[in-house]
Amino acid sequence: MFEQSRRLSEPLHWGRREKAVVGTLLTVLVLALAGLGAYALTSGAPARRDCVDVTFASTLGGAQLHACGSRARRICASGAFRGLRQELRAACERASLPFRAPN
Repeated sequence: MFEQSRRLSEPLHWGRREKAVVGTLLTVLVLALAGLGAYALTSGAPARRDCVDVTFASTLGGAQLHACGSRARRICASGAFRGLRQELRAACERASLPFRAPN
């Protein structure tokens, strides 16, 4: 009983083995976080400047018009999307593509 009381009243002593284990775990954690950060910074597709992206109301809810490259140029030049004129004009201007308003 007295031995247990003495052990409970004394602070814990960290030996060489416990310090090595905690140090190893912290090192692994730091390396894992650094690897995860490097992956997050280097993964993913680069943003394209020639993309048109418009979200609009549709019969079944929200719909999205997304096109890049030559397809985006055709959409901006066609003037076929009459109900989306302002949104499409803004998206075409952001992509630096010529917009033709329908007649």
